[in-house]
Amino acid sequence: MENENYIWQDREIRFDVGPSEFEMRKSETKIDIIDSIEDTKGNNGEKGQLTVTNLRLIWCCSKNLKINLSIGYNCIISITIHTANSRIRGPTQALYVLTKFNSSRFEFIFTNLVKGSPRHFTTVQAVHRAYETSKLYRDLKLRGAIIRDKELLLLPQEDIVTKTSGVWNLSSDQGNLGTFYISNVRVVWYANLAENFNVSIPYLQIKSVRIRDSKFGPAFVIETTHQSGAYVLGFRVDPPERLQEIYKEVASLHKVYSTNPIFGVEYKTEEPAVPLSEITEPQHQDDVEIVDEEATDAFAAYYADGGMKNADRRPVFEPSLGLSVEKLRDGVTMESLWNCISFQ
Repeated sequence: MENENYIWQDREIRFDVGPSEFEMRKSETKIDIIDSIEDTKGNNGEKGQLTVTNLRLIWCCSKNLKINLSIGYNCIISITIHTANSRIRGPTQALYVLTKFNSSRFEFIFTNLVKGSPRHFTTVQAVHRAYETSKLYRDLKLRGAIIRDKELLLLPQEDIVTKTSGVWNLSSDQGNLGTFYISNVRVVWYANLAENFNVSIPYLQIKSVRIRDSKFGPAFVIETTHQSGAYVLGFRVDPPERLQEIYKEVASLHKVYSTNPIFGVEYKTEEPAVPLSEITEPQHQDDVEIVDEEATDAFAAYYADGGMKNADRRPVFEPSLGLSVEKLRDGVTMESLWNCISFQ
């Protein structure tokens, strides 16, 4: 189930993806579509379209839809504005997006070919800021500032379903007595004697919930996803009937949330736009295969260090291949190279 519900759109960078990966996943929304945007670093001189969603940036070449980018907001380190040298516009202000994914840093430069238009500057920066300030919807948080005066600080789109007192967190040998909240986006527990001893677990990061025996008796157990740390958290609730009720509530809400998640990224464009359904046409790709005479590395052009090397590195034996290969750069593994190739 975790693989089926895995949300990669905001957590990965993908190059030259297929049409199905362009489609909006459940609860992903298009915030803005900006034409005449050049991918100045990787495809200088090529006009394209930049789509800003609540989870990622998508750039697509106008001439060839197979040339494209998908940049998840969780991979972005910084967004700045500097001068770039566009083949179409010459020296001009451009949007620099520095990212990190799979131990590699990539830099993307987007230039608006419409003179004097700051639209891609303002929209991308504002939506990314909205993403960064809404992480409690999507990320597990330990010891956060989420409780004030014994009450949960609600998120903008959050509603409390139930609040249960007298719930023991079984993370220590003696257990800690606290209060357990179930809302429409997460479950929260905090210790009654120390509000800062707490945990916030969004349904997005829950892998499974179940009831199992512990040394404290029957316990409600939440297992989180690998990307959130693969925690196993146990809670004891008395009486046993109430334990069953909490289990059923969380299991049901988790199932509903998996079908229709709430990502929490809220942004409205300043000017009312024409509904996308009225102006959006499905993207079509000619049923032809373009074969390059020379093999190209789709992601090499975006390396933040330029992807250059001063000299050939010495050969070393690679057991997985049974061959000698050029020594890899620091932080790069043979497995990560195969993973990158699989994206193309």
